[in-house]
This record gives sequence, C-alpha cells and structure tokens, in this order.
Amino acid sequence: MAYWWLIAVGVVGGYWVVSLVLLRFPNILHKRKQVKFPCRHVSHRGGAGERLENTMSAFRHAVDDCRTEVLELDCQLTLDGQVVVAHDDLLDRICGVSKSVSDYRYDELPEILSSLQLTFYHKMEVHPSENESVQDRKIPLLRDVFTAFPGVPINLDVKTESTELLEKVETMIKEFDREAITPWGNFRDSVTKNCYAKNPNIPLFSSIRRVVLILLWFYTGLLPFIPIKESFFEILMPSTATKIFDLSERRNHLTWQHRALVWIIDLLLMRPVLFRHLQRRGIKVLVWVLNDDEDYERAFRLGADGIMTDFPTKLREYLDKNQSLLSKDE
Repeated sequence: MAYWWLIAVGVVGGYWVVSLVLLRFPNILHKRKQVKFPCRHVSHRGGAGERLENTMSAFRHAVDDCRTEVLELDCQLTLDGQVVVAHDDLLDRICGVSKSVSDYRYDELPEILSSLQLTFYHKMEVHPSENESVQDRKIPLLRDVFTAFPGVPINLDVKTESTELLEKVETMIKEFDREAITPWGNFRDSVTKNCYAKNPNIPLFSSIRRVVLILLWFYTGLLPFIPIKESFFEILMPSTATKIFDLSERRNHLTWQHRALVWIIDLLLMRPVLFRHLQRRGIKVLVWVLNDDEDYERAFRLGADGIMTDFPTKLREYLDKNQSLLSKDE
C-alpha cells in the first residue's frame, strides 16, 4: 500500500515541479508573442470622462493632448452596412431614442446627446468641450477613425456576433495595414472565437470566459502547459466595482456577502505571479476601467502593462510624474 502512495506522491510532486519550472520559464514550451506597441496609456472609448465617448473629438483629444498610446473603441453595423463606432446597440443612452444602431441607415443616425452619464464613475455627466461643433456629436465611421489616426494602435471591441460586421472590420484592418496594431475581440467568447478564426494574425484580447479559464488553469498548475491564443489579457480590477457602488445611491444595498465575494475575486485575479507568467509569454496585461491615482498605483504595482481609463489627462499626468517607478520594459 505504501508503495502506491509513494508513486502517487512522486507523480503529483513531479507534476508540480515541472509546472513551477514552466511557470517561470514558459518559453521552453511556448513561442513568445510579439506585441509591437506600448500600451500603458489606453483611452477607454477615447476618454469618456473628458469628451463625449467614441467621438472624433474624444479621439483627437486623447491622441493630441494626452499622448495616449492606444485608443479603445467599439464598433457596430448600421442598416446599410456601415461600420460605426458606438458602444451600445440600443441608442437610448447616447442618443435618447429607443432604437438600435442597426435600425438606421448611417446618414439617418441621430446625434449624440449633449451630455452623457459616465459608466465607470459616480454620477458624472460629460459634456462637449467649448470648441466642439455639432459635427463632433455625430457617431463616426470606423473608416474615418482609421483614416485620421493611421499609426495609432486601436483596441477594437466587436460588439455583435455578425459575420458581415466581422468581415468588414477585418477587410478594413488589412486595407489600412493595421493587422499588427489593432487587437480585437469581445467579452463574449463566441465573438472572440470568430475573430480568431477569421484572422489569427490580428492580436486578440481575452473574453470573460477565457479569463476564468486562464485563472482556473493557473491555480491547478495547468497554465504553463496550455497554449494561449490571446495577446492581451484584459481584466476588470474587482475592487473598483465596490468603490463605484459605494459612491452610488445604492451603497446600502451592497451586503457584506457581496463585499466578501468581490474581495475573494480580487485576491484570486490580481496576482503578480500570474501577470509575470503571461508577460514572459509576450501577453500584455491590461486593467480596466481605472479612473484615479490610487487605482493606477495599485495596478502598476501589481505588474500590469497598461491601464484603460476614462480620464486620459489624469493618467498622462500620473505617468509623467512616475516615470522612475514605471521603468519596466515594454
């Protein structure tokens, strides 16, 4: 009986030794991915806390004034097959109408409202800047964004599971020679799988399901053995969810059980050892959506490669002040 116990202990022990070695040296098994651009400063929806989200004005401000390294934006398809930049399918939040983007031809789309509620911040409304025109409140075409910012990396969220949308976006990415600088995907795994199947040469970011799987593989020791198709591991910092909730009018509805669950998820997900392993495989770790210095500090201290923010000016000021603390190679 003891003989079989020794075999079992040897097998399990050997598995964990190999797993730990490969955790530290993953390139023994896996070819390192090559992301060809820095991504510390990512402007979420173009910087939705400083300009109307997903507008040309927001993108210009992020690139020209804040020196953002990556624009994050979302795309949908109109009734006449135009690829437009918009986060929500239903236009009630951004345009005040209870219809979908796909219900309109592009030239019939309503204007964006003059003020929008910021999604990841407490009770803040964003208004156009003084020098914005009515044209800046028009939902832009993805083609116009690619034309205006030819060398700027764009993190592209393909919002719907549409074969036509996927084909048009992929064609446009190749037309503008952006395959190396336009990571794409969606938090729904089905859309992300379709993106990868359509063109595996375009960098991919992780769906929610893949984040959960990678976490499961990490804690069972399997992660070092498993190939990863994604080039970007994009995650929410769970502690920010509690912070946003606490600042809202529903604060008292967050029970201690909810807080405990968020704390546990945060503890499991925000692991420097996990981040370092992914980075050794060439996978960039991006944390979203962070909007104050305290969260910037924590994300970079834990080893994140970059941050998505609604406030590109604030993040730029933080990075400029903390260059000596952020000397990690891109």
